[in-house]
Amino acid sequence: MKNSREKVPLWGCVYGRFQPFHDGHLEYVLRAWQRCERLIVGITVADPTAVRKEDASPHRHEPASNPFTYFERLQMIRDTLLAEGLKARDFGIVPFPVHDPGLIGHYVPEGTTHFVRVYSRWEEEKVRRLRDEGFPVEVLDPGEEKKVSGIQVRCLMRESLPWDHLVPRCAAEVVRRILAEDPSRLQAPSSRSPSR
Repeated sequence: MKNSREKVPLWGCVYGRFQPFHDGHLEYVLRAWQRCERLIVGITVADPTAVRKEDASPHRHEPASNPFTYFERLQMIRDTLLAEGLKARDFGIVPFPVHDPGLIGHYVPEGTTHFVRVYSRWEEEKVRRLRDEGFPVEVLDPGEEKKVSGIQVRCLMRESLPWDHLVPRCAAEVVRRILAEDPSRLQAPSSRSPSR
């Protein structure tokens, strides 16, 4: 529960690719939500045509690293947060142009506190970009190790191994529906059927 005696910012923001939205993401979102009145969840790589290669995270631009669309990820996040007891008024979900930080102000209110977890050079770079744009940034749980990764979950999915224990129930339901409709979704683009 939020500490009412502690002054918290009106708006906070977390963001990521959420490919898919897994338990580590949920814990990150809930941790940040405790530190603000309302939370914005930014989804990066909302427009796959605008993705650029990043030296600090060389795999993030590859199609195999981004199998789910913006809308599919929005469904995973929205359904999960509502199931966790958040109300629709508690959060918003927006595209987040991490590759073009000058545009971030079009998606989040001025003065929004950005909550970031730093696990690698890439997260350090994101903190720098946000601060360069004048946003307040709070690093959550510095030095903590990542417990679940999207790479790990996608690998398990591709190998038809159990993965849903790493993903919130509502997000797993969305993923299962997507994979039932398009079983080739997690394959590399060159190995997908020509109809996709």
